[in-house]
Amino acid sequence: MSHAEDHEGSRRDFLYYATAGAGAVLTGAAVWPLINQMNPSADVQALSSIRVDVSGVEVGTQISVKFLGKPVFIRRRTEEEIEMARSVDVADLPDPQDRNANKPGLDASDENRTMDEAGEWLVMMGVCTHLGCVPLGDGAGDFHGWFCPCHGSHYDTAGRIRKGPAPENLPVPVAQFIDETTIQLG
Repeated sequence: MSHAEDHEGSRRDFLYYATAGAGAVLTGAAVWPLINQMNPSADVQALSSIRVDVSGVEVGTQISVKFLGKPVFIRRRTEEEIEMARSVDVADLPDPQDRNANKPGLDASDENRTMDEAGEWLVMMGVCTHLGCVPLGDGAGDFHGWFCPCHGSHYDTAGRIRKGPAPENLPVPVAQFIDETTIQLG
């Protein structure tokens, strides 16, 4: 092989590699906007975590806040409500397993659903697990917790389904106290 033929082969190889590299860059430039548009928008990312001031929530009352487009109930329960919730045998519940984002894989006992050891603070999504209605609170229903008037689902003082068509307990979102009066959701 002559020197000219060797030089010609390396030029050809360079052109192949340069063309392949340019094609890869152009493909990436064309595909990136399609992939990037699947990311959540800035307004959704901004709402993925909120802080709620609970300093004004008195014992026996609740507030509702909007989180990720859904209502969240934050209830400061009375001793009586805590006792009623803790006296229930989990095995007797229609949904003995729990969907608690803070403590996954645990049963639906009241201790596993509340934010504090004393059981005073209960935070849960305010959407009926039957068809997505918003249950009424403040001691509503047969179990003095929440009642969904749309189809008759009754939840107890821990937000667990006790009667009616709802298949699951009200879910507990990721939530934590970041100081004595502020709860962070998400």
